[in-house]
Amino acid sequence: MTKIALVTGASSGIGKACALALLNEGWQVVLVGRRADALQETVAAAGVNGHHAHALPTDLSKEPEVKLLFEQVRARFGRLDLLFNNAGISLPYTLPGDMLGDDWRRAVDINLNGAFYALSYAFKLMQEQSPQGGRIINNGSISAHVPRPGSIAYTATKHAISGLTRAASLDGRPYSIAVGQIDIGNVASDMTLKMASGIPQADLTIKPEPRMDMTGVVETFMTMARLPLSANILFTTVMATNMPYVGRG
Repeated sequence: MTKIALVTGASSGIGKACALALLNEGWQVVLVGRRADALQETVAAAGVNGHHAHALPTDLSKEPEVKLLFEQVRARFGRLDLLFNNAGISLPYTLPGDMLGDDWRRAVDINLNGAFYALSYAFKLMQEQSPQGGRIINNGSISAHVPRPGSIAYTATKHAISGLTRAASLDGRPYSIAVGQIDIGNVASDMTLKMASGIPQADLTIKPEPRMDMTGVVETFMTMARLPLSANILFTTVMATNMPYVGRG
């Protein structure tokens, strides 16, 4: 039976790379993002596998749109085997006293509320489908463990993702719903270009940081995705080997 996956933030970066890997292994993949044109670029990048890609533009910060998204998935496929809860945004360096309420709410709406909406509707579908069960992989971050300077909104939302993962993993046990989290550090993408030239460190100096190839993230993600539902990687960290995270940096 062909497996069905839904990937949020599928128009670029990690989401796009992981969606293409799933398509390459024969999954039907629902591509979710806010921009229809960018999602179509992911479909085009899939080449001959593009006919298994289904672009459904959605603003994940708006619950009615997420509800409609999962109604479409249920109507078209009847089930969902994998959710990669990947979409998120980061904000420029901002000290806590300078953080505007609108910017805080934007980060929370996308990084936390959007992740919860997707997880919630996926959980319900996996609970009700036959055969029951499925896998949810949340994209945490190194920031789910330790902050970068000036990142209070991003760090707070990513710490909250770890709470979503733990709670949903526990609640999913009776229904064969396996929930895990991939925490990624310094993957080479458009979002991390500044790392190569220099970003603030804990001592407020500006230093470049090493980045890793996207292949390491995709291989780690696919290891999680391929597991039988009787096994679960609850948390895993994949990072650039020499990034300043372990020890004192």
